Amino acid sequence: MSAPVPGIDPSVLPSGPGCVECEASDGWWVHLRRCASCGHIGCCDSSPSQHATAHFKATGHPVIRSYEPGEDWFWNFETEEGFDGPELAGPAHHPLDQSVPGPRDRVPADWQSQVH
Repeated sequence: MSAPVPGIDPSVLPSGPGCVECEASDGWWVHLRRCASCGHIGCCDSSPSQHATAHFKATGHPVIRSYEPGEDWFWNFETEEGFDGPELAGPAHHPLDQSVPGPRDRVPADWQSQVH
């Protein structure tokens, strides 16, 4: 059994299929990130609202993992380094039929001009 990684709780489930704050405000996102401490799903820094980084700043939870299909990388906000980490409780990514950017019905036609 491998040693625990600070900032990562492999047993925590993701909060849902999309960005918590964007879902609550009818917003949209480019890509999704999962907090490795509490499972919060937030939108990436390319997204208009950058909720994953805002979650780190509000909670101090330093590690995220991509919540995109086919991606399993981790990022530490404190060290600004990517790394390979442990397997997290599933699901490992948003639903395969979910659009990127998403959700499909809320992405504006000019979305590319609104990314960071």
